Amino acid sequence: MQLKSGHAPFLALLAAALYALSTPFSKLLLEHVSSAMLAALLYLGAGAGLLAVRIVHPRAVLRGKEQPLAREDLPYTAAMVLLDIAAPVCMMFGLRAASAANVSLLNNFEIVATSLIALLLFREAVSARLWLAIGLITAASMLLCFEGADSLRFSSGSVLVLLACVCWGFENNCTRKLSAKDPVEIVIVKGFGSGLGALALAFGVGERLPQIRDLLWALLLGFAAYGLSILFYIYAQRAIGAAKTSVYYACAPFLSAGLSLLLHAGAPSVSFLASLAVMALGVYFASSGQK
Repeated sequence: MQLKSGHAPFLALLAAALYALSTPFSKLLLEHVSSAMLAALLYLGAGAGLLAVRIVHPRAVLRGKEQPLAREDLPYTAAMVLLDIAAPVCMMFGLRAASAANVSLLNNFEIVATSLIALLLFREAVSARLWLAIGLITAASMLLCFEGADSLRFSSGSVLVLLACVCWGFENNCTRKLSAKDPVEIVIVKGFGSGLGALALAFGVGERLPQIRDLLWALLLGFAAYGLSILFYIYAQRAIGAAKTSVYYACAPFLSAGLSLLLHAGAPSVSFLASLAVMALGVYFASSGQK
């Protein structure tokens, strides 16, 4: 598939919009599907969906000039899969206990985790603007984590979401080491590997498969919010570069927060609005700091 650079911003925004569906609709599904089971179904939906697209319409996905995963990639591939088991499970348990709007904004903490892990483990440079972004996003995340103005306790759901972001931060750095490989193959491996791992965990703790209607909705959400979102992000990135694509994609948590407020009929609190403003400023500096 050849993509003109003029179409790339639209695909980057489409990728962000699709990913924005994940949190608010996962919150709805959690009313009928257990936490670890939902995490498994989302990743299985992504893997199965892209595999089906590749089989049925191979020209619709990147293929041919891509390098397949090799034996030397096994350590990073295994780490990617294991982290993608832990992250969505923590996210779903956290989402069950916290509001969808708060969780949507807290997803921005993944920027902090990814940047700090890249600095500490892989010695990547962090610009002054990115340090400022890290500080702002961390401050906003801490504000979102407090249970209330009269409480000094952190919300357990929010802490689990932050833990998921840390796992995804490690996973992002592992995936970066595989960046020269076939990205669609990576998503398929990630989807089936992490999905089956989370499914085994779900059965291990006594969770059961949901009703067929909820199962299909979860798979469809995973295909759209994880599978297609990643695919469109890759297309955009290859046409306009990683920095510009990340700027467009940075709107995903804010779209998700807005959709969450609409779907779950919740009026935003003062602390949420303050966090929103600080978080938006932090994401702006993070996006500009990557250029």
